[in-house]
Amino acid sequence: MARYVDAIDLPIPIEEAFDYLADFSKTAEWDPGVARARRITRGKVRKGSRFEVTVSFLGRRVPFEYEITEYERPSRLVLTGGDASLRSIDEITFVARPDGTRVTYEAQVELLGIRQLAEPVLQVLFQRVGRLAVRGLRERWANVDARESGPRCVSIAKRASRVKRTTNTKRRPASPGPKRAASSS
Repeated sequence: MARYVDAIDLPIPIEEAFDYLADFSKTAEWDPGVARARRITRGKVRKGSRFEVTVSFLGRRVPFEYEITEYERPSRLVLTGGDASLRSIDEITFVARPDGTRVTYEAQVELLGIRQLAEPVLQVLFQRVGRLAVRGLRERWANVDARESGPRCVSIAKRASRVKRTTNTKRRPASPGPKRAASSS
């Protein structure tokens, strides 16, 4: 089973963060791996709401159906999805912070049947997909404008510069840059 976990601080109140991410039809707004997303069920988003999410993966577009299986507003959300070839579980938790909300996103994908043999490759690919999705979510809230969010846009835009990655990742040391010739003076 491939797994990806990351945390991000969003400059919005916990209820707003929860409502935005609970509406999985909005994933195409922030996840570059999602080509299209729509809600299948009608009415208010709640436990049992279903979504169709079309993912671009290895040059193909693959539709998956997701359902909210746990809905604990505003602290926790679980979506389960997939198709005949894989199963996905996305657990999203929310913690209020003085300047917004800490969102922890944990996604697990399990290949089914004979496809399980490809899980080592899936783990590598899934890490990249996860990093791109979290970066997209961070950029979504860092690039808020007035047409999109109304009167709250000014305060969100001011706080957006504080949106930051909160997980520890290994980084390569910065290169020392080009060497300069010694001066002869």
